[in-house]
Amino acid sequence: MKRTGIVTIVTVLAFLLAAPPFPAAGETDPVGQQQGMDEIVVTATRLETPGREVGSSVTVITAEQIQEQGKTTVADVLRSVPSLNVAQSGGQGQVASVFMRGAKSEHTLVLIDGVEMNDPSSTARGFDFGKMDAGNIERIEIVQGPQSTLYGSDAMGGVINIITKKGSGKLSGFLSAEGGSYRTFNEHAWLGGSASIFNYSLDISRTDTSGFSAANEKRGNTERDGYASTTLSTRVGVTPSRNFDADLVLRYINSAFDLDNFGGAGGDDPNSTGRTKKLFLRAQSRLSLFNDLWEQKFGFSLSDHNQKFRNDTDAAHPFDLDRSTYDGQIVKFDWQHNLYLHETNTLTLGVETKRETANSTYYSESMWGPYSDDFAKQYARTTSFYIQDQIRLWDSWFTTLGARVDDHNRFGTKSTFRAASSYLFRETSTRIKGSYGTGFKAPSLYQLYSSYGDINLAPEKSAGWDAGIEQSFLQERLTFGITYFSNNFKNLVDFDSATSKYVNVGKAKSEGVEATLHGKLTEDLSLRAGYTYTDAKDKTTDERLLRRPRNKVAFGTNYRFLAKGNVDLEVIWMDNRDDFDYSSYPSSRVKLNSYTLVNLAASYGITKNITLLGRIKNLFDKNYEEVFGYGTQRFSIYGGIRLSF
Repeated sequence: MKRTGIVTIVTVLAFLLAAPPFPAAGETDPVGQQQGMDEIVVTATRLETPGREVGSSVTVITAEQIQEQGKTTVADVLRSVPSLNVAQSGGQGQVASVFMRGAKSEHTLVLIDGVEMNDPSSTARGFDFGKMDAGNIERIEIVQGPQSTLYGSDAMGGVINIITKKGSGKLSGFLSAEGGSYRTFNEHAWLGGSASIFNYSLDISRTDTSGFSAANEKRGNTERDGYASTTLSTRVGVTPSRNFDADLVLRYINSAFDLDNFGGAGGDDPNSTGRTKKLFLRAQSRLSLFNDLWEQKFGFSLSDHNQKFRNDTDAAHPFDLDRSTYDGQIVKFDWQHNLYLHETNTLTLGVETKRETANSTYYSESMWGPYSDDFAKQYARTTSFYIQDQIRLWDSWFTTLGARVDDHNRFGTKSTFRAASSYLFRETSTRIKGSYGTGFKAPSLYQLYSSYGDINLAPEKSAGWDAGIEQSFLQERLTFGITYFSNNFKNLVDFDSATSKYVNVGKAKSEGVEATLHGKLTEDLSLRAGYTYTDAKDKTTDERLLRRPRNKVAFGTNYRFLAKGNVDLEVIWMDNRDDFDYSSYPSSRVKLNSYTLVNLAASYGITKNITLLGRIKNLFDKNYEEVFGYGTQRFSIYGGIRLSF
C-alpha cells in the first residue's frame, strides 16, 4: 500500500482513540436498539459468541435486511458487502463467483447449516452462487481472512455461512407472488412453528424468467437465455429434554437454464442448455452433560451435485455439438466437544472425516472431428483434528487461539493455526481487534486426476492478518469501523499452457482497507455504508488480479413510514477491473469500466396480513459488465403481493 494511504489510516485511528467518552457498550439506546457489538455470531468460533468478543472481521446479514432490501438471490445480497466482489456471466442462472479480499473465488468456503456447498466436480472446487435464491434464510455470516483452522480446505480466504430459519411458536407463514421485467415470475411459500418438543419450517420457491442474452447484447447477441428453478428447504427438530436436541435440515435445488458459447460478438447459441440438481442434507444432535460443562455436537452432512449440459447443432453452428455431465458428492461426519472450564475459558475440540468423489464426461463434434474426455470417478479422504481455546479476561479482553491438522490421502498432513483478539474500552465504546492465521486448499480432484492433472500437486497456502478499530457515536446509534488487511498466497495451482498440466507456480498478495458505517439514527431511519480499497496482484507478473476492483463503495438507507410502509435505497459504485477477452485467440487483457448501480425496494402493508411489494433494479439503466463480454440486468421493475398468517 502507498505511504500516503498508511498515514491516512494511522491519522484516523489516532483520532478515534482520542474520541470523547460515550455510553458503555451494550447499553440500550433511546430507540431501543442494542449495541451491534453484542450481536451473536456463530461462524467465527463455531460457538454462539457476542460480536464484541470476536477478533475476526465478520459481516452479518439478517432475514429482515434481505426482505427490506427486496433481494431474491444470494448473489444480490452479497454484492454490497465490503471486500466482496460478485462477478456473474450474464443474468440469473448464469455462473456467479465471489472474490473475498482479493482471494480466488474457490478460496471461499460456502456453508449452509454446516453443509459444505463447494462443488467437488468443478475444476477448482468452487461454488456457483448463480442458482442460489434467498428463501428460508435466517442470516448470512461472512468471516473474512484465513479460516482453515476451524473449517479446513477451501476456507483459505474466508467463509460464507448461510443459516436457515428454525420454526418457533404457533403455526405461521406467508405466500408471495411477484412479476416483472424480462417476463420474470417469482412464487414463494413458507410456514413454520413449534409444538411440544418439535419445531419445523418448510420453504418452497419457484423462479421463471425469459432473461436476456448472457453474451452481451451490445456486442450483437439477441437470443434470450432463460432460467427456471425450484428450491425446497426444510428444517425439523426435536428437543426431548433441556440437555438434548436433534435437527434435520435439507435444501434441494432443481434448475434449468439457457447458455451462450462465450461472451462477446458471436457468442449467442439458441439451443445450448444446462440443468443442475443439488441436494444439501445435514442431521445433527447436541448433548450437554455435567451441568452444561461438557457439550457435544455430532453431525452427518451430505452434499450432492449433478449437472448436465447439451448443445445441439443449429443453423449458426452446423458442425458443433457437445454433451457433458458432472457429478460430485461430499459425505462428512463431525464430532465437536465444547468444555466450559470456567467463565473465563472455553475449550473446543473437534474431529472430522469426509470423503469427496467426482466424475465427469465430455463429448463434442466439430469440423475437426469428434473429441471425448471422460474423467473417471475419483475420491479424496480427509481426516481432521482441531482445537480452540477462548479466553475472556475482565469482561473486556477476548482472545481465541486455535490449531488444526488435516490428513489428506494424497498429499499427507497439513497444519494451520489462528489467533484473534478483541479489546473493548467500555468507557468510550471503543473496540480494537486483530487476527492472524494460516490457510490451505487441497488440489481439486480434477486438478489431481484428470488428463490435465498431476497427482504430485501440493496444497495451496495462505497467511493473512488484519487489525482494526470500531467506535460508536450518538449514544450507540452509529458505529464506524476501519480495518487493514493483508494476505499472501503461494503454491497456487494454475494451468500451464506449455505442458497442458496444472502446476504449483502461482503467488499473489492482496492488501487493503475496509471502512464501514452503520446505525439506526431514529426509530424509523437506518443507514449502512462501506468502502473497500484492495490492491491484489500476481507476485510473479506484478499485474492486477482479474475482476478485483481497487475501490468499491456501497451505501444504503432504509426508512419506515406511516407504521406500514418501508423503502430501501442502495447505491453501489465499482471501480474499473482487469479481465481477459476469451472470445478471441490468443486471449488479451482488457479493462472493465467502472459503474454506479442504484437499486430501490419498497413495501406497504394495506392490512395486517396483506403487503404490497415493489422493487427496481438498475434504476438509472446503466450498461456495465461484471465479466468481459457478458451482459447484466438493465432497468428492471417488479411488483407483487405477500399474504401472511
